[in-house]
Amino acid sequence: MTLQVEQFDAQGVSFVSVTQAFNTTSSMGRLTLNVLLSFAQFEREVTGERIRDKIAASKARGIWMGGNLPLGYDVKDRKLFIVEGEAELVRHIYNRYQELGSVLPLVKELDASGHRTKRWTSSKGNVLGGCRFSCGAIYHILGNRIYLGKIVHKGKAHKGEHPAIIEPELFNAVQTKLSANRVKRVKRKEKATASPLTGKLFDADNFPMRPTFGHGRGKRIYRYYVSETLIPAGQTTNSHNRKGVRISASRLERVLGTTLLPLLPAGSDAETVFKAIARIRVRDTQLRVRLEMSALRGEDEIDNDVLDRAQQIDATSSINGHHLIITIASTAVPRGSARSTPDHIIDDTERRRLLADLVRKSHKLLAKLHASPLHPGDHIGMAAAINEWGRQRVAIGLLAPDIQKMILQGKAPPHITPDLLLNSDIPMKWEEQRRMLGMG
Repeated sequence: MTLQVEQFDAQGVSFVSVTQAFNTTSSMGRLTLNVLLSFAQFEREVTGERIRDKIAASKARGIWMGGNLPLGYDVKDRKLFIVEGEAELVRHIYNRYQELGSVLPLVKELDASGHRTKRWTSSKGNVLGGCRFSCGAIYHILGNRIYLGKIVHKGKAHKGEHPAIIEPELFNAVQTKLSANRVKRVKRKEKATASPLTGKLFDADNFPMRPTFGHGRGKRIYRYYVSETLIPAGQTTNSHNRKGVRISASRLERVLGTTLLPLLPAGSDAETVFKAIARIRVRDTQLRVRLEMSALRGEDEIDNDVLDRAQQIDATSSINGHHLIITIASTAVPRGSARSTPDHIIDDTERRRLLADLVRKSHKLLAKLHASPLHPGDHIGMAAAINEWGRQRVAIGLLAPDIQKMILQGKAPPHITPDLLLNSDIPMKWEEQRRMLGMG
């Protein structure tokens, strides 16, 4: 009301009440209006307090005061009563969690069995529920004290008017297991280094890429960004899609930090680069990055200054509203047998290092097999590689000397990648090798 009066004043309009003796053209009329507004606000607040107090008092007496109906119960005359079929499912969830000790396999088991969340009709006639169980829904059921026959209000549990579904012993045992698992998850998360691209990274299908990590030898932590469709929780809700990307977090962050740092004002660091990133989309061997223009402009700089710097990195860079769009070309290096799922995006420096490592490792393997061209005297005990992994690397050690020298010196052309060497049928003749690799 106060805002409307101010708008009236700005337009030279006065407000005159028909039922009250005041108008806003006089000081007394303004005072009367403000007093009435203050009392109206006071009345609203008192009414709200009384309603909240009534709800608290009713819940303290164990009365159901409405809300989403919990699985296992229905309501009649503001009283909950047990729906036996649903109650049996609740008991099954508690018992199976106690046996499995983890929510995720329980969610998959319920989904495979065709179980769904509670389906009910609201007072407005809207049909709600009937969805697949998610991990969050199971956690809510396992921690809901309404199944003990209690009503909870602001953290305090009161004896309810409805009957219990779960025995206190089973409920307490489940809470103990939940607490133990929660502590483990917190400790594991604390060990993982922060992932600055969380919430900003998306794959080619526009699915978010979540940070995850694994442990290697010597308790070393390996961080990754993984498509939602490849992690267990994402597979539950996206069962139709099993495509995705797994990218080494440290390599991706290094590529972005090194490439994008020249775009920022002097004195910026990698952390500033990550803050400036609004969104990244991973497409095959390209990173399409959207950056905040406000973070890129230095003092006395205009948008065109930033664009000039960006086009030195990517000639197709452009400004769209408040964002700079830039594409970073990188090489995708597949790992393991999942050739369609690259897990490392590397820059040219990383490509040269990986190529040199392949040559060195291949010579170590040849020496172990007594087949090294550098030690012909050992060839009497020559053995063959016993698997595909070894055969791929042996062939690299038998490349023409000039090709190996170029790789070791870091002078290999950009089109020669670790993936090319590992997945090509390398001929034995050196001239054919040079033609195959486009090295004349």
